[in-house]
Amino acid sequence: MQDIVYKLVPGLHEAEMRKQREFYHKLGMEVPGDIKGETCSAKQHLDPHRNGETKADDSSNKEAAEEKQEDDNDYHRSDEQVSICLECNSSKLRGLKRKWIRCSAQATVLHLKKFIAKKLNLSSFNELDILCNEEILGKDHTLKFVVVTRWRFKKAPLLLHYRPKMDLL
Repeated sequence: MQDIVYKLVPGLHEAEMRKQREFYHKLGMEVPGDIKGETCSAKQHLDPHRNGETKADDSSNKEAAEEKQEDDNDYHRSDEQVSICLECNSSKLRGLKRKWIRCSAQATVLHLKKFIAKKLNLSSFNELDILCNEEILGKDHTLKFVVVTRWRFKKAPLLLHYRPKMDLL
């Protein structure tokens, strides 16, 4: 919901991040990492182009390259996280050794299918259905979407079941 508000109100996100940084500096505290990351990304969108020209400062280019490298190594660890319990819903498949996972809320059902297929040594992830509340989930749904639409008033972790596709039963 907050993402929609940020898209509808230009400059709101940057203003909120600036206010949060000012708050932490006023108290003499270190700015938390996720706010620093958002600050950097906001500056990258705002600063590089002024009047159609780019800055030629080598030191800022080096810093930007180092930040980009750090961001590349993040592997979505700074994303909102979702705890999931994956249970098998069929006697034709074995259960996972570790059925509890924690991953980015931006991961999709397709990512889960590929993960489960890899762990179970299946020939194709297309052989699986993932269900939540006995409803088959679309492969492009993010886990955040699933939590918001299918798991709204229930406590974590998100409980998902997997089974062979209906045509394979």
